[in-house]
Amino acid sequence: MKNINIPQFQENLLTWYRDNKRDLPWREDQDPYKIWVSEIMLQQTRVDTVIPYFNRFISLFPTPEDLAEADEEDVLKVWEGLGYYSRVRNLQQAVKEVSQSYDGNVPDTEKEIRALKGVGPYTAGAILSIAYGKAVPAVDGNVMRVLSRIFTVYDDITKPQAKKTFDQLSRDMIPADVAGDYNQAVMELGATVCTPKNPHCLTCPVEAHCHARKEGVQSLLPVKAKKKPPRTEHWQAVVIIDENGHVFLNRRPDTGLLAKMWEFPMYRAEENSGEDALLEKLGNQLELKNVKRIEQTQEVRHIFSHIVWEIDVYLVQLTGALNATAEDEQVVSPDELNYYPFSVSHQKIIDGTVSDYLLSSI
Repeated sequence: MKNINIPQFQENLLTWYRDNKRDLPWREDQDPYKIWVSEIMLQQTRVDTVIPYFNRFISLFPTPEDLAEADEEDVLKVWEGLGYYSRVRNLQQAVKEVSQSYDGNVPDTEKEIRALKGVGPYTAGAILSIAYGKAVPAVDGNVMRVLSRIFTVYDDITKPQAKKTFDQLSRDMIPADVAGDYNQAVMELGATVCTPKNPHCLTCPVEAHCHARKEGVQSLLPVKAKKKPPRTEHWQAVVIIDENGHVFLNRRPDTGLLAKMWEFPMYRAEENSGEDALLEKLGNQLELKNVKRIEQTQEVRHIFSHIVWEIDVYLVQLTGALNATAEDEQVVSPDELNYYPFSVSHQKIIDGTVSDYLLSSI
């Protein structure tokens, strides 16, 4: 491992951060709950995307107690479009524990905060250092990228051992008196200067300390094993509209991908699965009768981290009325769709097939 002048590195980095840090809503104060919400939102999501979601979320659920007492479906609706919905379900569950066990105060020790649902070492470190001033590292992808270049660490950052290496490096470098600013400074540097591709080395405040820059290998770091390409799944989704203009919905299971989100009925597409086969599947589920019209109206493609959904969307019109017969089914007017949380793929169906139907009915 290469050596650097740590006090000088800290000074250069912190001076730059205080002069250049972005104006972000969760930096307006050191409220641990707001920091917690922001860090959960920022997982797998860009800052520019998060800002309006964060502002709306905090306006509706300004305290841990407000979030703990909120209806889960209302919380999912506010999160709608951010994806990775298990994040907010875990957050609400953890906040309920904070409300019940800690009188609504986010705990300030590593042991207690790490015991909360969905709080890993990075989130714990961010909350403890930024809100409480504890010298605890917060190591995310930005931090690993910066440190891998500063110290020319060639360990594969997807491996557990590499994460231990970067955690220890961070612990060795974090100043006890300004831990929160330091952690944010390293993250800010990785997000805005020490970027994955084409890092801005000439404007980097710690260029003089960077061994990768000296050796000309910054573009090779960090080392990260390539992911397997996502597999493609083919689906058929059906917008069923009855003679009253009402639409049929069902809710996904309580666990698994997109748990508890509402959607139009979906079926795995099989070979030669045309309209007749689709109507048979619908009939088995809903006992549909009096089908007036069926046509394919839309194709939707949605990419998850590990799966690609290719969805053929069909519109089915009935001459009779629909009925919901189970707790996880609803028959609603198109206007009421706004009250239900949908995944992005099914929002596209609302914006496409449902909107087109409404326009054609005017």
